[in-house]
Amino acid sequence: MFSFIKKGLGKTLGAIKEILPEKVEKIDKTLLEEILIESDIPYELVEEIIYYLPPSQMLVRSDVKRVLQSYFMYENAPILSSQKPFVELIIGVNGAGKTTTIAKLAQTYKKEHQSVLLGAADTFRAAAIEQLKSWAEKIDVGIIYTQQGHDPSAVAYDTISSAVAKKIDHVIIDTAGRLHNQVNLSNELKKIVRICDKALSGAPHRKILILDGTQGSSAINQAKAFHEMINIDGIIITKLDGTAKGGSLFGIAKALQLPILYVGVGEGRDDLIVFNADDYIDTILDSIFTNVNG
Repeated sequence: MFSFIKKGLGKTLGAIKEILPEKVEKIDKTLLEEILIESDIPYELVEEIIYYLPPSQMLVRSDVKRVLQSYFMYENAPILSSQKPFVELIIGVNGAGKTTTIAKLAQTYKKEHQSVLLGAADTFRAAAIEQLKSWAEKIDVGIIYTQQGHDPSAVAYDTISSAVAKKIDHVIIDTAGRLHNQVNLSNELKKIVRICDKALSGAPHRKILILDGTQGSSAINQAKAFHEMINIDGIIITKLDGTAKGGSLFGIAKALQLPILYVGVGEGRDDLIVFNADDYIDTILDSIFTNVNG
């Protein structure tokens, strides 16, 4: 797990090394503040972290870890359900890596010997349907799709109905990449949620927002808008390996109080890992401190 997280945070760790070429046993508070800001933790959050640290100017690892851990302690725990099919609605703007993440998520479930059915409810772009069909073929899972311009809610309904009939374990439904200020698309997204519930009471069981890790803290406003729209249940951060803004996860967790479920750390179908806050924090602290526990 650590090697995958380290791969994902490679550029962030590189940015830290430029500020702190050699690891230390204790770190100066001012230097730590510079490292946190460079990692794209929002400035006001950095100030809060510094405030909650011990008053001494020199800090040990355990001081810093204790405060950083607090940002991933939220009431909204990840949803674990035995419902079959377990229906997930995938949301996010174009370019965030939504379709690729759906494929990775399907691959994750397949590795757990569970069946998967995809729903291509992004009917705004023909390319989106073709891309998802291509992934379904590559990873050998079923897919329900229609032509460009057709009603995405109908696709969602048909996908869930088919999964119920075939006793499929997981349904993953794609949606159009939406800009959160587009009211008509917002209304359509709400309609998809309603239709999912008509197809299967309680569906979708998890509404997942895909956020582009390269956007850093700027993704927070986007996430807040989607959450206000349909109550997001969890987040997947993509492209973490392509950015030095790995610290932005603190800002996202603080602002949204929603669980980060997975992080994408590469382009391969297996490059999606379950997010573990302790592993994430330890990987960052390992680049700063010589001692493992101090």
